[in-house]
Amino acid sequence: MQQYIDFVTSNPILSLVWVGLVVAIISSYVKQKTAGYKIVTPNEATVMVNREEGVFVDIRSRDEYRGGHIAGALHILPSQIKEQNLADLEKYKQAPIIVVCKTGQTAQESANLLSKAGFENVNLLKDGLISWNEANLPLIRSKSGKARK
Repeated sequence: MQQYIDFVTSNPILSLVWVGLVVAIISSYVKQKTAGYKIVTPNEATVMVNREEGVFVDIRSRDEYRGGHIAGALHILPSQIKEQNLADLEKYKQAPIIVVCKTGQTAQESANLLSKAGFENVNLLKDGLISWNEANLPLIRSKSGKARK
């Protein structure tokens, strides 16, 4: 035990960095386990949509959505989710909803809000459209920015 105390007193900055990393890892783990959504891979997401009548919800900007989106994805902005303007999603209350953004980071808050709004099967596409593209899955381009309702 004395060796640990000597190390900490001799290397306070390194010790603080180590403690910070441990705290970050633990908080990340706890946050993931207590989140109101599940993180899914592109393959798991396509199974949910094809076999369980789920829907992709793309929360990126209109221009990003028009530049390429998953076929059949609903385009709903994060501001609409915050304002509970979810009429397009009401019929999917019990169905799988897969929230999609570019990297998977921005969609976390929207996924939590959907879960709190009573949607029972909210999921987050792991690493967003980056992982979708890496899996060589198709995107479609849209001129109008409209998707299925």
